[in-house]
Amino acid sequence: MNSIMAAATAGFAHNDEEGDLLIRLRDQLTNLGVNAELRDNNSALMVHRPQPGLPVWVFVGYSGAYYSWQSAEKRHPTSDPEGAAYVLADYIAR
Repeated sequence: MNSIMAAATAGFAHNDEEGDLLIRLRDQLTNLGVNAELRDNNSALMVHRPQPGLPVWVFVGYSGAYYSWQSAEKRHPTSDPEGAAYVLADYIAR
């Protein structure tokens, strides 16, 4: 993380549970052959599209109940990381 990001996030406590949820999702996406990487102290997941284009940023929101992306217009329960991976894989393939 660069120094600007480190300074910006220094005052925010990171929720380890949210990071663990993102790790589970990343692992499921990797199993599907989708390139995804954790960013900023595991607070976000960057999912790369198979074709050139902007990546999709995934966050844990709604008090840890949902993975959310597309400005929270899209979401999937965190209790189902495998299902979320399939939904995201389909979403980025469009």
